[in-house]
This record gives sequence, structure tokens and C-alpha cells, in this order.
Amino acid sequence: MIMLVSGGFGLAALAEKNPAFTAIASQFEHMPWEWISFWDLIQPAFMFMVGVAMPFAFARRMELGATNRDIFRHVAARSIRLVLMSQILMSISRGQIHFQLINVLAQIGITYFLCYLIMQLRFRWQAVIAAAILIGHWALFVAFPGSEGPFMSKTTNIGAVIDKFVFGSMNGGYWVNINFITSTATTLFGVWTGELLMTRNSHAVKMRTLGIAAFLSLLLGLVIHPWNPIIKRICTTSFTLYSTGWVLLMLLAFYWVVEVKEYRAWTLPLVVVGANSIFIYSVDIVLRGWLNRALGVFTLKYEWLGDFASVAQACTVLLVMWYLCYWLYRRKIFFKL
Repeated sequence: MIMLVSGGFGLAALAEKNPAFTAIASQFEHMPWEWISFWDLIQPAFMFMVGVAMPFAFARRMELGATNRDIFRHVAARSIRLVLMSQILMSISRGQIHFQLINVLAQIGITYFLCYLIMQLRFRWQAVIAAAILIGHWALFVAFPGSEGPFMSKTTNIGAVIDKFVFGSMNGGYWVNINFITSTATTLFGVWTGELLMTRNSHAVKMRTLGIAAFLSLLLGLVIHPWNPIIKRICTTSFTLYSTGWVLLMLLAFYWVVEVKEYRAWTLPLVVVGANSIFIYSVDIVLRGWLNRALGVFTLKYEWLGDFASVAQACTVLLVMWYLCYWLYRRKIFFKL
């Protein structure tokens, strides 16, 4: 979440003035089409961590006396709220009513509900469904190729065609609403990871399992890449697998530092944001422009720093948004959907 609301740390503007920073700046924006950047891992990480949290959250509710029916109602209501909140935020940001399913909150709302249903099945059937999702998504694009092929057609791929038919137009940036299909697999992979972490297995066993899963995900994503290109904007099967591998490695690193080595004090800035992720995300969508202008009155947008002015300004906006979360955290005020 900190990465998402950072505004790319102003690196894009820095790179325009100083080409020496082009390489690092490119990692803080989405790839135009094929392949992957660090920025492309943010949404998969969200989807994955939602899945990781699900077994913990449901187990806690059961401990407090919730029945399966209670949990189902909670999941259904929360999914609806997430999708609705997505529409509200995106409409406000555009200045007009705008219905879509590409926003991360909408994608989470859909995959959260679907994964809950899948979780009710035995693991082998969950695995079958995950495979069917990934293979089915691949087959869908191949069965209905666009003018430049199934994966290279930006405006005539099956996802874009569906968006034009259902929503009346394509989304900017060639994002397609049916990305929730493969994102469901990402969230389901997170569910399995959460269930692993809940076991009484040793740290070594958990870390070895995470490492093997990460390696296999990365390898399989790369192996199928020539036939199913790694493309974030249409969330291809290879992208789903490859991005999951990187997210697993990130989780493995955090698990080693926080759980195994028990270095936890440094995590407070992250916990503060994580405790009010919906709040800071909403502030970023609705108020970032205003905050940037308001702070610019006092910072003079750091023009005296030359090329690095945009970086300092972006970090200042991020710091103010973080402090708002910290203020809420100290008062135990948490916004949830």
C-alpha cells in the first residue's frame, strides 16, 4: 500500500529531467504491454495477501462463535461493499459516474467471494479449479484472437471486446475487466499460503515450502512465456504464475525477518498503514491532487532541489498521508469495509 500511494516517488518526473534515472523510474510504472516491472507486482501482492488473511480471519470468527452461514453472509456483504466502494472512488476521481471492475478494490471484492466458495471444497478440487482458471483463461484468448493475435492485440483481444460489449467502451491503458478471472487464482494461491502458515510445522518447513512454490511459479511462468506472454494489462496465465513467484519471495523475506529472526520494531510504519489501508487508499484516490497542491504552497514544490524536486514533493505527500494513518492508529480508529 505504501508503494501504491507513493505516486511512484516522483521518479518519472526525475527521469524526464535526468535520463540517468530512467532505468529505476521504469520500475515504478506499469509496463506498456509485454513483460513485467516492480510496479506490476503491487496488485498481485494485494490479491495474494487478501488470500493469505482469509484462513486466519475465518478461523478467528469461528472461535468467536460464528457459524458457516454467518461467515457466508459476512463474505457476501463485504464483497458487495468492496465493489461498491470501488465504483464510488473511481467515479469521484473521474468526476462522473463510472462503472468498472478493473480497480483493485473491485477485483478483490470478486476474488474474495469466489475464493471463499472454492475454499469449501477439498484441496484437490481447489487445485483442479485453479488449473482450470489458468488454462481456461489462456484458451479463451486463443479461441477469440484479436487482429494481431490473442495476446498482442491491445484493442481487439477478447477482454477488450467484452468490455466494449458490456460497458460500452474500453478502459484507458488497455486494462480489461475480466482480469478478475486469473486474479482469483492469485488470491487462491494466497489462501493456500495462509493455510500453510497456520499449521504447526516448523519455520524451516514453511520456508522451504514457500521457496519451492516460488521457484516453481517463476519457472512455469517463464516456460510458458513464449506461447502465453507475461502481460499485466490482460493478466495472462504466465503473468499470474510469474508474479505469484515474486510475491512468494517477498513474503518469504518478510517471514524470515519478522517471524524467524523476530526483528519486529522496524515494521511499525508498515503496520500503521496496513491497519488503515482502505483509508489511505481512499485519501490517495480522492485527495492526492489537493494534498499535493496544498503542500506545494509551503514546500514551493522543492524547486530549489532541481531535478530531485519531484521526488521530495512525492515523499512529502506520502509522509503526510502516513501521518494521518498514524494519528488514527494512536487513537485506535480503523476504517473497514
